[in-house]
Amino acid sequence: MKSGRALDVIGTLARLGLAAVWLISGGLKAVDPDQTYVAVRAYDVLPDVGVEVVAALLPWVEIAFGVLLLVGVGTRIVAVLSLALLVVFVAGVVQAWARGLSIDCGCFGGGGTVEPGQTAYVQELLRDTGFALLACWLIARPRTLASLDSRLVDSERT
Repeated sequence: MKSGRALDVIGTLARLGLAAVWLISGGLKAVDPDQTYVAVRAYDVLPDVGVEVVAALLPWVEIAFGVLLLVGVGTRIVAVLSLALLVVFVAGVVQAWARGLSIDCGCFGGGGTVEPGQTAYVQELLRDTGFALLACWLIARPRTLASLDSRLVDSERT
């Protein structure tokens, strides 16, 4: 396998992996909007109206990112936006941990206040760092296989 082709395969796996993350996390939040509200409120950083807006929009933003990555449209832009959102998520977990809050992040549904021994901040931060690395790969090298981006580029060349 040529080096460029191998990098395309790695990029495709990164794109599809990040798409799966967004589709699953957004889907789980979308099917339980009340629990999403509870999860967002547990971070204790937004006023009630902010919690309502974030809880209402976040699942659909995540689903949109997932669909765009799945079909490979605007891969680099979606990767930049994904990285920005992941940085916000990491900051949210870090501030909750630093303030001594005992919460489940709600990243994949659920969320809210938990018993102090039930937090998983280190695992959540490591997981989100892994997702951020996928986004970084796609920012640096958005070329992937089986994407509409590549078809658009190929059609522009002809």
